[in-house]
Amino acid sequence: MASTSSSESQASFLTSRTSLVAISTFTVGTIAWYTHLYGTIPFIGQVSANSPSEEGLHPTAYPWSHNGWFQTFDHSSIRRGYQVYKEVCAACHSLERIAWRNLVGVSHTASEAKAMAEEVEYPDGPNDQGEMFQRPGKLSDYLPSPYPNEEAARSSNGGALPPDLSLIIKARHGGCDYVYSLLTGYVDPPAGVDIREGLNYNPYFPGGAIAMARVLFDGLVEYDDGTPGTTSQYAKDVVTFLNWASEPEHDERKKIGLQAIILMSSMTLVALYTKRFKWTSLKNRKIVYNPPKPKH
Repeated sequence: MASTSSSESQASFLTSRTSLVAISTFTVGTIAWYTHLYGTIPFIGQVSANSPSEEGLHPTAYPWSHNGWFQTFDHSSIRRGYQVYKEVCAACHSLERIAWRNLVGVSHTASEAKAMAEEVEYPDGPNDQGEMFQRPGKLSDYLPSPYPNEEAARSSNGGALPPDLSLIIKARHGGCDYVYSLLTGYVDPPAGVDIREGLNYNPYFPGGAIAMARVLFDGLVEYDDGTPGTTSQYAKDVVTFLNWASEPEHDERKKIGLQAIILMSSMTLVALYTKRFKWTSLKNRKIVYNPPKPKH
């Protein structure tokens, strides 16, 4: 009898809804963790005509301060990152989706952003004579591009087209980790690897040969807040700035998500309390039947 009862309870557990949910959660969690670590679904992999060496070295996962569920951007780092972009990256790369007004309240004050915009001349018009003219920038204007068109950009960079950096973090596998590793990963090519003239070796770039030379060096930019100027600090700050540029709603999205969790949790508690209060009288009611006594 004891063995029969044990086997029945075991079979009941295996067929219960709780065990089904637990097994499903474990399976989905395992697949998600494997995909996060290796970038591919287990047993399926990624269909690619390139070898692992042609795909580029997989970047290290760095502990970015804004990666947590409740963490926000370091706005001091965004401000420093904009300074690095302006003094280094803006010579070749555009940031077409960011306007001067987007910097207000994030990295600069309204007066600072307005002053920076007015330093740039923008074409406007026509005027009363039907002619185009140049005017100082306004907060509604977008950050200027270094080249007037794609042909000019290719001509100035040996045929290579510097990508726009507005969505570069979202557009590259590895995101912040990849861009940071790329900026700090320039080394001499190993023995047996030939890099043609005009290209530079970077193991994190697919194929290893990249047209962009190393641009970040210690002491290149003097920060306004006195932060030590090192290559790793420049890369960290400009990557944080570019990540913000890719999703300016990042902080607000997490704030709204937290508010939604608080609201739904409160509504759930109210619903449970109301249900218990409303139905407690019915659940605790006891019905007793007293049959009539037979008459003799």
